[in-house]
Amino acid sequence: MKQVVYLLALLLALASSAHAAYGMKYAASDVRNILIASDETKFASVDIQKILTLSYAGKEAKAKLDSDVLKAEMEKNSRGKELNKVKAELEKQSVLLSEIERGAKQKAYEHSLQEYQQFVTKTAEDLRLENAELTKRIVGNIVKVVQDYGRKKGLLCIFFQNESMLYLDDKVDITGAILQAFNAMETTGL
Repeated sequence: MKQVVYLLALLLALASSAHAAYGMKYAASDVRNILIASDETKFASVDIQKILTLSYAGKEAKAKLDSDVLKAEMEKNSRGKELNKVKAELEKQSVLLSEIERGAKQKAYEHSLQEYQQFVTKTAEDLRLENAELTKRIVGNIVKVVQDYGRKKGLLCIFFQNESMLYLDDKVDITGAILQAFNAMETTGL
């Protein structure tokens, strides 16, 4: 951050000589004032994904979602086995059945297959929505903690860390402090 400010100050100093011909001047004290102001400027960053993964609320939500996924997988497997039995029985009896009976059993199998596919699709969508809802609630609470922390510490700006950040000094990472404050908030129920 200081490097950017120093670069800005250097550009400002160079621009002052270029603009002198037009009657605009920047005093050396202006550059100094910019540098002093930059030292007072406080920025921070927080890794939301890390907090989601390591927080008590995040771990609890993940455990609940994992449990629901396991139940859905068991139900899907059970229905899949039943469907395979019906198909195997249909193929086995196919030569022994009349055309009408075979058509009726084939139709029943296709109906069961369609129900199975609808179940799989609906279950996947339900799990996706549950994940989104749990994540939204937790992130909303994390944001409240971040905002409160920022106000208390006199920070001007707190960024969410993400892959688009090319460089970020560890000195501005407040993830640990936010995680601690978030866990404390979650355990006290505030």
